[in-house]
Amino acid sequence: MDYGICNLSIVPLRSEPTDKAELVSQVLFGEHFKVLEIRKKWSKIRLSFDKYEGWIDNKQYLRIDDSDYSQLDNKPLVLAGNLIDFVSNNNNELMTIPIGATLPKFENNSISIGESKYTYEGDTLSGQKNKENIIDIAFLFLNSPYLWGGKTPFGIDCSGFSQMVYKLNGYKLLRDASQQARQGEVLSFIEESEPGDLAFFDNDEGLITHVGIIMKDNYIIHAHGKVRIDRLDHSGIYNVDTRRHTHKLRVIKKII
Repeated sequence: MDYGICNLSIVPLRSEPTDKAELVSQVLFGEHFKVLEIRKKWSKIRLSFDKYEGWIDNKQYLRIDDSDYSQLDNKPLVLAGNLIDFVSNNNNELMTIPIGATLPKFENNSISIGESKYTYEGDTLSGQKNKENIIDIAFLFLNSPYLWGGKTPFGIDCSGFSQMVYKLNGYKLLRDASQQARQGEVLSFIEESEPGDLAFFDNDEGLITHVGIIMKDNYIIHAHGKVRIDRLDHSGIYNVDTRRHTHKLRVIKKII
C-alpha cells in the first residue's frame, strides 16, 4: 500500500482521472490518505478522515511511508482556526491555507509535511467543543459561495459545510449528505431538535440530496447558492428572499 499527504493549499479530488471530471471533494493542506492506484498522471486515493475516494493529480501531493501514515493517524487533529492564514517554509516562502487545514505534528508553531518543515503562527482548533459552538463556527462560513465538491470559505457545498463545521468542533461526519443521514439519532419532530442538529432533505425520487444545520427559533443555516440562513418548518426550508419552499424535509438527526 502507498500513502500520501497534501502539501498544497486546496487540491481538487475528482471522480475520474482527468481535469475535466466532476469535482467530488477537495483535499486540504495536511490531509493524509492511502493511495489505492497510481497511473501516469493520476492517483486514486482514500482520505483517512472520512474514507472518501477520488482521483488526485500526481503533482499535487507528497508520498509518505506507512510509519508516517500510522503516526498521523494516531495523533489528535490540530486544525487551522482562521478563515485564511498561511504557513512558511524554511526558505520563508508563504503558502495560504484555509480554515480546517490540518497541521501535521504541530508543536511550538512548527509542522511537518513529510521531510519538509513549516511554521504556522495562527489560531488552532483541536479536541471536541461544546455543542453550542457548532453555530458559532457555522457563522464563519456565512455568505461563502456554493461550489459542488467544495470544502472552504471560497466555495463549499451543503455536506462539505456541515462536515467542516463539525470537524472544526472535533466531530467526524462523512462527506456526502446521504452518508451523513445514516449517522446519529433520529428525531421525530423539529421541536425536539437543538441548535447544531442536522436536517436532511430529499428529492422527488426520495434520495437525500441536501443537509443544513438547525439553529434556534426554527432557523437553519445551509449552503444553497451561498451559505445562508432561512426558515425551517415541517415542510422543509422556506427561503426568506424568494418566499417559497426550496427543500423538502426528510429527517432530523442528532449527531452529538
